[in-house]
Amino acid sequence: MEQLNLITNFLKMKDKNITITNECDMGTHLELHGHLDYTAPKCPSCKGQMAKYDFQKASKIPYLETAGYPLLIRLRKRRFKCKECGKIAVAETPIVKKNHQISVAVNQKIAQLLIEKQAMTHIAHRLSISTSTVIRKLNEFKFETDWGKLPEVISWDEYAFKKGKMSFIAQDFDTNNIIARTQATIRNHFLRYPRKVRNRVKIITMDMFSPYYALAKKLFPNAKIVLDRFHVVQHLSRAMNRVRTQIMNAFDRKSHEYKTLKRYWKLVQQDSRKLSDKRFYRPTFRMHLTNKEILDKLLSYSDELRQHYELYQLLLFHFQEKNSDHFFDLIEQEIATVNPIFQTVFKTFLKDKDKVLNALELPYSNAKLEATNNLIKVIKRNAFGFRKNENFKKRILIAINIKKEKTNLVLSRC
Repeated sequence: MEQLNLITNFLKMKDKNITITNECDMGTHLELHGHLDYTAPKCPSCKGQMAKYDFQKASKIPYLETAGYPLLIRLRKRRFKCKECGKIAVAETPIVKKNHQISVAVNQKIAQLLIEKQAMTHIAHRLSISTSTVIRKLNEFKFETDWGKLPEVISWDEYAFKKGKMSFIAQDFDTNNIIARTQATIRNHFLRYPRKVRNRVKIITMDMFSPYYALAKKLFPNAKIVLDRFHVVQHLSRAMNRVRTQIMNAFDRKSHEYKTLKRYWKLVQQDSRKLSDKRFYRPTFRMHLTNKEILDKLLSYSDELRQHYELYQLLLFHFQEKNSDHFFDLIEQEIATVNPIFQTVFKTFLKDKDKVLNALELPYSNAKLEATNNLIKVIKRNAFGFRKNENFKKRILIAINIKKEKTNLVLSRC
């Protein structure tokens, strides 16, 4: 009996009214057999004295796994009968809620695992419960929007929640909490906030999606729009790549120039300050060369490629060093002579000059929101998609908005 009491202490089952009578190794899982009994209480109906009646059929209560095996508690609960009104009551224990079969510890473990990037079927398999039980626990989470509060700095973006359809997402820059995730009209969502609250927003970071500009100004008249620096650099990089492809296609497909421009395209895109000086044997050139030497050979094939590469590197340098005056002076100076591909990009930068300047002068970007979008993709991929969009939304909010509660939940005793 002392050994069985040791088991209850090990499992943190603090209810002294539970007596473990046997433990069994069933091969696939472990079982504890016991009964719940204590002094007869007062009748909850007539407040009369109840008497011990008999034991219920053993309840199957899943518990946290032990030593790598699922644990099942077969617990027989004492029934009590009122001497006056005849009402029947069943003994209660804190390890499982009244009229429930799943233990409190398992329910807390479900909540903890829902925060992690795991599929609900995997959580159910791990805890030896049904997927429906996990979904019921998911539905217990309630998230209400505080329409009287908005952060001073907000990040905007969108992501694909199903094939061919995008969903809008807005995040608090400082806390990383999601403040909006909607497929409905963005304007209608934010108009639910009072104008006084919307006027407190000072900064909105976003990518270079022009339809957002006018909408953000109407909804948040006092906010500055800050373009994400990554997307500005990406525009320049893509323009350089298209120019390289255009020049490469002018050569014969079997020529050495065509093959080398195609193989070493990354060197043209890379920041010249980060080129490696290590020398390796290059089969294409049949000699040992560094990346810088290869780049010199590539640029020697075309004066146009060299001119645009030098312009690209100079713009990259000014942008990374946040020299806004030099950056825009160079654009205005070269816009009439560059390739039409670069002209399109330059016109975009000049049209949105104030927003690009904000990106250079202010320490804000969409980096945190991009990380959140990556987490959303991982949740979606691990679950192999979601049938109900509401479940997908709750999994995202659980993983991001309440991640600080992870340490307060029950840990597995494996």
